[in-house]
Amino acid sequence: MMRYLLILFILLSSSPSWADLRLPVGFSLSEFAHIPGARSLAPAPEIGAVFVGSRGSAIHMIVDHNHDGKADNVIRLINSLKVPNGIAWKDGYLYVAEQHRLIRFHIGDQRPKKLRSPEVLFDKFPDRRWHGWRYAKFGPDGGLYISIGAPCNICSLRGQEGTILRFDPTSWVPSIFAKGVRNSVGFDFDPITQDLIFSDNGADHMGDDLPPDELNRAPLGGLHFGYPYFGGGDTRTTEFLRHQLPENRLPIHKFQAHVAPLGVHFYQGKRFPEYYRQGVFVAQHGSWNRSIPVGYQISFLAFDHYGKVLKEEAFISGWLNAEHDVSGRPVDLTTWADGRLLISDDSEDKVYIVDYHK
Repeated sequence: MMRYLLILFILLSSSPSWADLRLPVGFSLSEFAHIPGARSLAPAPEIGAVFVGSRGSAIHMIVDHNHDGKADNVIRLINSLKVPNGIAWKDGYLYVAEQHRLIRFHIGDQRPKKLRSPEVLFDKFPDRRWHGWRYAKFGPDGGLYISIGAPCNICSLRGQEGTILRFDPTSWVPSIFAKGVRNSVGFDFDPITQDLIFSDNGADHMGDDLPPDELNRAPLGGLHFGYPYFGGGDTRTTEFLRHQLPENRLPIHKFQAHVAPLGVHFYQGKRFPEYYRQGVFVAQHGSWNRSIPVGYQISFLAFDHYGKVLKEEAFISGWLNAEHDVSGRPVDLTTWADGRLLISDDSEDKVYIVDYHK
């Protein structure tokens, strides 16, 4: 009897930290790959690979050559970059938004064993570590969009700071598409309207419940989204109370303060029920300076036919338990070639894969 109890204890204590995660009926989650500091995801189904960025110096590649949702191999392609968080794949090139520059690697139609010297497309990003981890994605217009965070908690902005840039794909000259953005580390494009939908992290040290984190819609370029005059939503910052306000674009959804919304993804695969093609998934990385932690989950925001948020609901929860212990911090989301959902976790060094069975 004692031997049986000992074996049971070992099995329970060695069970994966994600085993207690809660998903809707019919969904399951498993580990796709182990990647140190896994952050942004860039699927390249043409070569059976998923590229994974980080806030360190490395980019990894997960190989799933037959698209069956099982990783065949993991390769560290390079380990000499400066915060290669922002990555995007298009037409045989891997684009990397480092802290200080935009580069690309020509890969073609063959999976690389390592990355060679890159082509430098732009080298004038604000080279500051605070909010220096970029996010990158190609838009439906062919432009490459890259976020540039504010180099502070609350401060005046200069140049590219606190913006989302759009790079022209022929000249690689950037223009400011959205401004007044404190720190967006996740965005996607509405498949119906083509609008840019992006998350933004509210200011710290304004209280446990203020300001709200944001989900924003940018139907065109040139709009201002409030920072630093607003810490988030319509919550004013004391540092800029006396300043003249720009015309502020309010968020389409206010998250709970400090949930830290990062990755944003419109699911358009065929594997999940139709309901999940009528909204957006958001990875909530979780609070770091709140007295009672919040976030640490994947939420789903259902949209109506006019693109307005109907409700927010938990899609995956359980990384934060009732005792406030944390077992994971989701970062980014994307759809793999077979319609399953990939999720990165930089705390547990994992990429998960989510499936659905009727």
